[in-house]
Amino acid sequence: MDDDVQAIDTPLSHINGGSISFVVPDPDSNSSGGVLMQNQVPQSKYAQLLAVIEDMGKDIRPTYAGSKSSAERLKRGIVHARILVRECLLETERSARQ
Repeated sequence: MDDDVQAIDTPLSHINGGSISFVVPDPDSNSSGGVLMQNQVPQSKYAQLLAVIEDMGKDIRPTYAGSKSSAERLKRGIVHARILVRECLLETERSARQ
């Protein structure tokens, strides 16, 4: 199977902060591109935290290699993760009291 056909047959997905974006193959197009679709999906704070940590993992190696943009993304990810950890702890404490 050639690479263009494989790219069309495989939808790409990315979870980011409660929304899911994915590329759906465009039947009217002969290229390997597609149509971007977005749906709002409610996520728990814990699921958001896992997604942020996963995204942070992608920036670690480029940061070591000297990428300034990856280092900045990693810093923002750490700040976001710290906020989500606090919110997860509050959510856990609230549910433990009930």
